Amino acid sequence: MGHQVIIFDFSLIRGLWETRVKKNKERQRKEKERLEKSSLEKIKQEWNFILECRKKGIPQSKYLKNGFVNTDEKILDNYGKAPQLQKRRTLSDEANKEKNKFIFQLSGEQWMEFPDSLKEQIYLKEWHVYSTLIQTIPAYIALFQDLRVLELSKNQINHLPVEIGCLKNLKVLNVSFNNLKSVPPELGDCENLEKLDLSGNMEIAELPFELSNLKQVTVVDISANKFHSIPICVLRMSNLQWLDISSNNLKDLPEDIDRLDQLQTLLLQKNKLTYLPRALVNMPKLSLLVVSGDDLVEIPTAVCESTTGLKFISLKDSPVETIVCEDTEEIVESEREREQFEKEFMKAYIEDLKERVKSAIKVPDSDNGTNSG
Repeated sequence: MGHQVIIFDFSLIRGLWETRVKKNKERQRKEKERLEKSSLEKIKQEWNFILECRKKGIPQSKYLKNGFVNTDEKILDNYGKAPQLQKRRTLSDEANKEKNKFIFQLSGEQWMEFPDSLKEQIYLKEWHVYSTLIQTIPAYIALFQDLRVLELSKNQINHLPVEIGCLKNLKVLNVSFNNLKSVPPELGDCENLEKLDLSGNMEIAELPFELSNLKQVTVVDISANKFHSIPICVLRMSNLQWLDISSNNLKDLPEDIDRLDQLQTLLLQKNKLTYLPRALVNMPKLSLLVVSGDDLVEIPTAVCESTTGLKFISLKDSPVETIVCEDTEEIVESEREREQFEKEFMKAYIEDLKERVKSAIKVPDSDNGTNSG
């Protein structure tokens, strides 16, 4: 049995997706307004609340004032709690409080630099900093030896300090949608790294060879940059399972791409590829390959006729301007925002595809031929 070759007009499916989301939100809004205006619904809610109060033995004076029902949920929380339930909630709250003690969170455009107090919290295990105007990661980050997660998406960061290589326990590095133009070789010293996201920086054109040391990495996202080829260091990441190098300047793929024998997902859309190498057939675990079909000379027969479980998707990519959608211009205000929007679309699309594949597995398929849509 050959591959499922699914050929879509990218602009059409994206337009449909946008419209579906818009209609769904509008439907939810109208339904919410209808319910809020419905006196019958209000009476029903009040009656259910009264019944719940009676079950808990709450005095009527606590929820009924001057003929009006006070449906404040705090009333239920403060009365009739079972001691064991209260104990479990207390333990859960304490556990969450203990966990959050190791997590640093920061967001908002009022932040232009990290707070001074941060340097005293070297016990932290996670940083989550997003949508700020911060441009620089402080050198004292080297002191955070327990750091596991560094999520710094959608800021104004323009370079990574060499001290990043001191984070030996780092597992996740997300510096997507910043202003990076390069990556320091010292990042290759983070040998426990599992996920690397450099997407949406728009200007990164190469990665240092030292990143070849990242043998534990399973996910690499370098989409929306200026790569002309897949970096050599990426081809040497022997555990890699997911590679997104879409929206770059690729014209061809390396003939030894089959070195990535653990790769399951390869996203190549929005490049300038004219052909795909036969080496893709030798990648036994590759299950999803996405390319833009406009520049392909022909559908790669060798890839399509292989007997693996590959889903080959050719997206007939069209410029965003051609999408027929009323509020497209409101959504897409800049190249960077467009890339963010399209990544969200692709994520939703791939999840939808996975669900369809699961459904197809449950239902016997009488048609083993090529699919198109």
